[in-house]
Amino acid sequence: MTNTLAAANAELSRCVAASSRPTADKPTTATQPPFEIRPYRLFSQSYPLLSLSPQGRHSISNSRVLSMSKDSDGSGGLTYKDAGVDIDAGSELVRRIAKMAPGIGGFGGLYPLGDSYLVAGTDGVGTKLKLAFETGIHETIGIDLVAMSVNDIVTSGAKPLFFLDYFATSHLDVYLAEKVIKGIVDGCQQSDCTLLGGETAEMPDFYAKGEYDLSGFAVGIVKKDSVIDGKNIVAGDVLIGLPSSGVHSNGFSLVRRVLARNGLSLKDQLPGTAVTLGEALMAPTVIYVKQVLDLISKGGVKGIAHITGGGFTDNIPRVFPKGFGAVIYKDSWEMPAVFKWIQQAGKIEDAEMRRTFNMGIGMVLIVSQEASHRILDDTNGAYTAYRIGEVVTGEGVSYH
Repeated sequence: MTNTLAAANAELSRCVAASSRPTADKPTTATQPPFEIRPYRLFSQSYPLLSLSPQGRHSISNSRVLSMSKDSDGSGGLTYKDAGVDIDAGSELVRRIAKMAPGIGGFGGLYPLGDSYLVAGTDGVGTKLKLAFETGIHETIGIDLVAMSVNDIVTSGAKPLFFLDYFATSHLDVYLAEKVIKGIVDGCQQSDCTLLGGETAEMPDFYAKGEYDLSGFAVGIVKKDSVIDGKNIVAGDVLIGLPSSGVHSNGFSLVRRVLARNGLSLKDQLPGTAVTLGEALMAPTVIYVKQVLDLISKGGVKGIAHITGGGFTDNIPRVFPKGFGAVIYKDSWEMPAVFKWIQQAGKIEDAEMRRTFNMGIGMVLIVSQEASHRILDDTNGAYTAYRIGEVVTGEGVSYH
């Protein structure tokens, strides 16, 4: 088995090396055979992680959630918890982790390095993988993987430097793995960072035939005097929303429950569109790095929230100083058809939708009034942005 795995890894490394374009000013290596992986809690014992959140150790990250199996045969509206994901349990776990590792809670972890911070983040793509297995669409899931980490670390103003991947399966199918890694390479190119290395793990009998799991790890850098941390946010500041491509990489446990309850196939057409449900749901996550860094360079950006698990309701408050909240203008952007279908087919309440999905806005920037006018008036068609709300006194997120 060792010889077989080594040979398969060597072939996969050759494929990755052939598809990867090295960045001129940074070293790059192809995905390597297995090497030692250390738990993330050992990253820094002498230097506790610094939080991007102005609320420090009391800030709660809802990107860590517990998934569990649960049946729901009722005819009422579905919830994320019905689908097996308990956001509140995830929040409780983060509270407990924060007691052991103070500083947890921001979108990325900051590590001091001279006059800069290294900013690190890690994530996966959740049960969107199940749809990849069912649809056979493996070419773009790697883009999702990169997006989930680089979009997190750019919220601090950090430019991504490099990315590492972890690919695990019971039996290594080199051709399938090559498709996945090619997507990772594409994602790295979109975010202008280097695929520096990775882990390919073959674990017989651990995964179902033809299935695999993915994790990604990104590291970026930002000058200490340029960190975007939300501490200067005040009432009257404007929320600018950048559109998503669809569901991105969160909420798929609930999506799959909606499909199952309605007896639908991923080959069925998404109502009101010319694409199938599978095509709409597998649309790759938007990588916002270049757009966000460009907007930051023009000034006036005070805080940034990546809208992932927890939706608007839980993610936007993570960047606010204590005592501030947000009002969201519900009809200020066009909600993609896929969300309208999910809500109608699943009979899902508005509040549940807003705490589970991005609803068509994948990144929110909190900016000054002056900056908002510049962003909205001077895009020159390069990208789309919406004024979706404003900062108010009083905590939480309300919808008007």
